[in-house]
Amino acid sequence: MTLHLLSGGAAQGLLGKLRAAFETETGNVVAATFGAVGSMREKLLAGAPADVVILTRALIDGLVRDGHIISGSAVDIGVVKTGVAVRTGSHHPPIARPADLRAALMAADAIYFPDPQLATAGIHFAKVLDSLEIDSAGDARLRPFPNGAAAMNAMASSTARLPIGCTQVTEIINTPGVDLVGLLPPEFELATVYTAAVAAHSTHPTAAHRLIDMLTDPQKQQIRTQLGFEEV
Repeated sequence: MTLHLLSGGAAQGLLGKLRAAFETETGNVVAATFGAVGSMREKLLAGAPADVVILTRALIDGLVRDGHIISGSAVDIGVVKTGVAVRTGSHHPPIARPADLRAALMAADAIYFPDPQLATAGIHFAKVLDSLEIDSAGDARLRPFPNGAAAMNAMASSTARLPIGCTQVTEIINTPGVDLVGLLPPEFELATVYTAAVAAHSTHPTAAHRLIDMLTDPQKQQIRTQLGFEEV
């Protein structure tokens, strides 16, 4: 049996860590699709196969109200913050203050980040750029990608001299070839609650609930913390 998952990229590392245990225990195979939360919501609404959905708490709550998620099935996985990354081996610039972050971004020759229209971190980072008086639409150094994982993988293999990136820390931690420099300055902090729930049109709700139980198991908090999820 195949269990279908639609998820924001923030949960990709966590599923990768627990997938084998779930598949061994249940005999089910997980077919996972990851991307910007907005695009995953659109896929669900378009009728894509889905048993488990992992999106921001705000989006899940809206889907529950509209009848696309089984009421009472939503469980918070954890809080994910947004950080700054550089290519592995590169200098870690100071970013603790807005002025520091602006200087680091201005020094870069390529800036990698997720979709500024559909991805939680991308939407937020575009606002940060505008606050720092960096053109979030017209700067030729900007490198937007469909999701944070794609942005970080592209930065890891980039030939740019001094690339820098911004996305959720879960996607930075889960990408070989990039290093987490630190979180955005407190003035620009973005802390997002990610939530797992069962899709209303799930064909395997029992298995879906079991996968959610494994992803949110209190005994696995240490694993979630290592992968960038803080307790709610």
